[in-house]
Amino acid sequence: MKAVLRLGLVLWCFCGAALAQAASVVFLNPGRSDETFWVTYAQFMQAAASSLGMELQVIYAERDRERMISQARQVVTGVQRPDYLVLVNEEYAAPEILRLAEHSGVKLFMLHNRLTADQQKRLGASREKYPDWIGSLVANDEEAGYLMAAELIREHRARHGDGPVEMLAFAGMRNTPASQARERGMHKALAEHADVRLRQVVQGDWSEPRAYEQAQLLLQRYPDVRLVWSANDEMAFGAMRALRELGGQPGRDVLFSALNNSPEVLEARIDGRVSALASGHFTLGAWAMVLLHDHHAGLDFAERGGKDRQERLFALFDEKQARKLLRLVQGRGADLDFRRFSAVGRKGMRDYRFSVQPLLD
Repeated sequence: MKAVLRLGLVLWCFCGAALAQAASVVFLNPGRSDETFWVTYAQFMQAAASSLGMELQVIYAERDRERMISQARQVVTGVQRPDYLVLVNEEYAAPEILRLAEHSGVKLFMLHNRLTADQQKRLGASREKYPDWIGSLVANDEEAGYLMAAELIREHRARHGDGPVEMLAFAGMRNTPASQARERGMHKALAEHADVRLRQVVQGDWSEPRAYEQAQLLLQRYPDVRLVWSANDEMAFGAMRALRELGGQPGRDVLFSALNNSPEVLEARIDGRVSALASGHFTLGAWAMVLLHDHHAGLDFAERGGKDRQERLFALFDEKQARKLLRLVQGRGADLDFRRFSAVGRKGMRDYRFSVQPLLD
């Protein structure tokens, strides 16, 4: 009987220690709670948290900068503060959140959009002026913009041969670093193809209704446009709707690019309405959870590839790959074992080398 009690006490202590060691994380999600991309983003974060034994709370800012800052203030001044606060530099809100969190004891991690060059000149890098800001993780957005533009041009030439062609572009939000980087990538691709004429770039605010209104005017103003580059899927769908109303067919009369992982855009790639699809960055939040899990376990990711990371997560998806990704997204990543990407128990691990490809294997 005493042996049983001793065993029970040991198990109770072990479980209690494990629970005490579980990292708690709050993610300030800048998107809307009904916005497919940001919901999927959070779902994969939750899948990683569950797999790694972490506690995750997601708070949606509903695309409201002031609301996001207010939420950050509540998190870092509350009684039950998390170990980590994950934030996005959407609409340049990060400096204010860094200031609010100073001396709170909460460690900050920047995701998806990090500081702009001007912001970093004023505030420095992570672990400098704000030592509790421990790092950042972003995708290669400039490469994504380049890949989509290059693939649109390649596909058009494969169908119609060489020669002049006109393009429209729908960027995201002016004050969002990811949008700026994707647009830079597009211009980089166009610089390699002098016979592609970019007629106009507009800020579609990531919005289907906004891009639809813009495309209604632009497609009539520039009737010879045959390529439409879009920095996300919602804006591509808005422009497609305007084209259909003018009697055109997406994927035949005008080729579209898109970026994201919504079921709708994956189905559009499968049926040919989208000719160039880039995706992979929806996994950023899940990879951040792996880094924070290891940091909490005493394994600093700064020693395994650096504290401020840009991962090559974006790739172009053909029809077959889009089908695989659709199945993964529909399952919300629930069956994925993120422990295999952690440095815990892997002494020789030197870098994480995150990629979307292992999730599709």
